[in-house]
Order: sequence, then structure tokens, then C-alpha cells
Amino acid sequence: MSKFEIKEDFLLNEEPFKILSGAIHYFRVLPEDWYHSLYNLKALGFNTVETYIPWNVHEPKEGQYNFSGQFDIRGFVRIAEELGLFVILRPSPYICAEWEFGGLPAWLLTYKNMRIRSSDNLFIEKVSRYYDKLFEVISPLQFDCGGPVIMMQVENEYGSYGEDKEYLMVLHELMLKQGVTVPIFTSDGAWRATQEAGTLTESDILTTGNFGSRSKENFQDLKEFHESKGKKWPLMCMEFWDGWFNRWNDPIIKRDPQDLADDVKEALEIGSVNLYMFHGGTNFGFMNGCSARGCKDLPQVTSYDYDAPLNEQGNPTEKYFALKTMMKELFPEIEQHEPLVKESMSIRDIPLAGKVSLFSVIDDLAERKVSKYPKTMEELGQQYGYTLYRSYVNKDSDEEFYRVIDGSDRIQFFLNEDKLATQYQEDVGEKIYAYPKAGTNQLDVLVENMGRVNYGHKLLADTQQKGLRTGVMSDLHFVADWEQYSLEFTDQLSIDFEKGWGENTPSFYKYDVTIDDPKDTFINMELFGKGIVLVNGFNIGRFWNVGPTLSLYVPKALFRKGQNKIVIFETEGIWSDTIQLNSEPIFKKI
Repeated sequence: MSKFEIKEDFLLNEEPFKILSGAIHYFRVLPEDWYHSLYNLKALGFNTVETYIPWNVHEPKEGQYNFSGQFDIRGFVRIAEELGLFVILRPSPYICAEWEFGGLPAWLLTYKNMRIRSSDNLFIEKVSRYYDKLFEVISPLQFDCGGPVIMMQVENEYGSYGEDKEYLMVLHELMLKQGVTVPIFTSDGAWRATQEAGTLTESDILTTGNFGSRSKENFQDLKEFHESKGKKWPLMCMEFWDGWFNRWNDPIIKRDPQDLADDVKEALEIGSVNLYMFHGGTNFGFMNGCSARGCKDLPQVTSYDYDAPLNEQGNPTEKYFALKTMMKELFPEIEQHEPLVKESMSIRDIPLAGKVSLFSVIDDLAERKVSKYPKTMEELGQQYGYTLYRSYVNKDSDEEFYRVIDGSDRIQFFLNEDKLATQYQEDVGEKIYAYPKAGTNQLDVLVENMGRVNYGHKLLADTQQKGLRTGVMSDLHFVADWEQYSLEFTDQLSIDFEKGWGENTPSFYKYDVTIDDPKDTFINMELFGKGIVLVNGFNIGRFWNVGPTLSLYVPKALFRKGQNKIVIFETEGIWSDTIQLNSEPIFKKI
């Protein structure tokens, strides 16, 4: 019988085993490209792939589950197995991962008194129900059941969030109840405070460390922690950070390839390693996370390139080859192969085929929901994207002012479809001066959810609930009677481009392109302001002219041979008569 166990070393069928792992998130790479990324991991000489499992994509609406297509975790694991790779799964309710709300489903926020990531009974009830469905899929994939999964994680970096040991124990017990028989581990920062808070050493659960340099010091800290608990366990860095993520309006973060190879070598001479990331991939749709700096939230970009050994497209970088050379020197008997490289395409001057204002088609795109006072996105049953709030106000004086009271994350304020202001979370509440016409005036507020915080103390902040939270004031009173439209862009849109368009209004722009031989590409967004792009109906993510990324990656799988439709939803009134597809990504120097 196949067996993977943890004693003083990792043992695979009773033989010492060094884990050489790389992180590839199946949910950030389209299924058509899983083989490419996994093959390149195996070709480097690695033996294991690691992935998180985000709850929010598998239970997008409460009680509705999805384990197919882009989210077919079983299919991803089986491809890894076919290539001879072992698998480490991290099925925590919370994953961080610079992913929207750290992988927690936003519908949890409709339970006002629930405390997430705790032993709160209501939270545990929701996790338990999700685990019933998740482990039905992943438990049969375990090594001692004939599959490739050798380890699973309980929670994720909990020592950087809480110290509710009862919660960790309940999660552990849930996993055992769901038939987990492979070793279970925790991962936290390597220093003592996080290890004490986030581990279950008393239950004999292996603790691993997360770091990206100073391997000797970090492994020494981890070893001393193990010894303080009377354990003699193998040392593993579960997240060896080989690059970093990027935020809007910040410079791209890079790491020298040889510096990385040297640091990884130092780690591998001592213990086992999981490179985070091996292939970063893309935050398709609205799945980018958000950092928090004091009172300011800093949303992350669509690309999750991460400056990893494989770039966003999945092709090898200088880091890949520096690691390959180092691995051969360190392990001369290792089997390595040439990596796979995907081709890209470039098409210039694709002409505009139609344009229409959001205001002209809103009733065709979304159901109108009416309430006395505006409701948050979550109260409207919406989790991601944009919400348009509309009311009608009468003229009381020649100059009036309005204030949006408490909203997230970014609002655009219109009177009679003329834009008067754009405000971010930190500006919301400032006066917006207007000059209404006689009689009735149409007031619109377009709110964008730019991504929920995925790490740290703000997971349960009020600002995690998106849209308008309190209301809109005219002079000193709240405006009543609202119409609300949710725009999640999850379904195919039927947009009538024959309807009206106006300057400086949020609008849709359509471009038709014939492609004889589809390949990967990057849509050049330099001539646009802010918004999202739909390729044949698939939301490939957000763009924003503040940079640092000025293009969006489009995998070959999203194109059809023949006619293709690209629709850009742009909110600033900055657009172009033509677009182009580039073979390389485009960046803005910041």
C-alpha cells in the first residue's frame, strides 16, 4: 500500500523524500493550459505541485457548488498525476493568496453577527457544509487511496490572524471526519509568535514556515520551535516567496534570478521547499485581492505574474533557467527536460464596431431592484463588479450639494447623466456641488467593488461590504426611493449597440476581429481609462491607466477560429477607435 508519512524526515513508502514543490493555482490558469504549466514544473526536476482551494469559486452563491471547468480541482490533480507529480492541497476556508476576500465567499458578509476564521458556531456550520461537498471531490485523490495527494493543510497562516485554538481543532476534526488520512500540516511565518498562535503541535500536526530569504536563520527558528515542543520533524518552507504581487499605481516588483537560485539552494540544502509561486497566472474577472495600509485599501492588479519562474503566460523566465542550473548542480542525478514555450500573436488596428452608454442599456442588462434606501451589494445578492444606484430629486436651489455617506470602493456621481465627481473610499463623504435643472433630476451613483482585503486585521471591516452602506444626502437630508442594478458580468450580455452613447459616460465599446490561427496575446489598454474587458463573453479582468500594467493577458483558449468579439466596459470616457493585440505585455514605468 502507498504511504506518505512524517517522522524525522518525510518518508515516501518508507524511503526518505525531499519535497521539491512549486505552486500553481488551477483557478488562475485556464484548464487548457494546466498541462503546459505542470509539465514545465516537472521538466525543472521538481516532484510536487501545490495549490490552494478557494471557497468563493466553489460555492459562489450559498448552497450552489461548482467543481467543473475552470474550477475542476479533480481534473487538475489528475493531470499532475499523469505527469508523475505529487500534490499538496491547501483546502482552508481562508487562503489569502492575494485573492478576493482571501477566498472567503462574500455572501458570508450577509450574516451580520458571524465572526469568520473563528470557532463561531455559525461560521463552522457554513464551513462544514462546504467541506461535505469539497472533500467528496478531493478525499479520493489521497496517496493512500491510490491518488497523488500526499499532504493537506489546516487553515492558512492563522498565526498572523488569531489564536483561537478551538477553531483550528474543529477544522482538523472536520478534515478527519471527511476522510483525510494523509498527513496534515500548518504553515505560518517562521518566527515564534506566529508559530505559537497558528499551530497544533499538541495534536502532532507538522508546522512549516513561510519566507523568501535568509533560509538558515528561518529554518533555525523553525527547528528551535519544533524542539521546544519536543518534536523532531523535517523542515519545510511551504511558501518560498520567489517574487511578489503588484498593486495599482505601484512599481512592478522584481527579484534577481541568481539571487533567488542561491537562496533556494541554501533552503534545499537544509530542508524541503515549495516555491510560491511557480506559475502565478491571472486574477480573471473580479478576483484580485486588496491590501490594507492603515485606513487606505490598495487593490491589486489583474496580472498575478508574481515575477515567478513561469511568467503570466506560463512560459519560462530567467529565473526558471537559473533554478534549473542550480538544481542540476545540487542534485546531479535529477531528471530534467526542455520546457514548453507557447507562441503569442499580434494584430494591429482592430476597428470599433459599436459603442453605447451604460445608461442607455442598463434595463436590458440587469434587473431593477427598488428600496426606500440604497442597499449594499451583498444585500442585493451581489458579490462582485459594479452597482448602479438611481434616484430622482427635485431642484430646491440654483446650487446644491450632495454627499455620498459611507460607500466602497470607488463612486462616480452623475446628475442627469453628467459626471460631477469621482471619489474613492477615503474621499467618500466630501461635498459634490451641482446645478440642477428645474423640476425632476436623475441622480446616478456607479459604485465599483475594487476587491476585498485578503489579509490582516481588515477582513471584517465595514469596508468589506461594498456599494452604498448608508445613503446619499441632498443638503442635510437623505434621499429616498432608489433603483439598483447589479452588474457582475458573469452571464453573456446582450447589448444593443444601436442605442445612445454620450461623451464621458460609462460605456461599452465593441470590436470584432477575425482570427485564423488563435494564439495567446495581450490586449493593449494604453488608450483607455478604467474598466474591464470581455473576450467572447469571458471577463478577463480589470484595466486602469494608472499602471503599472497597461495590457491584459488573453489565453488562446478564449479565442475561436474565425469571428471573435471583444467588448470593453470603460467608465472614464477614455476610449479608442481601434485596439491592438500585442505579443508581449505592456507596462508603465512608475
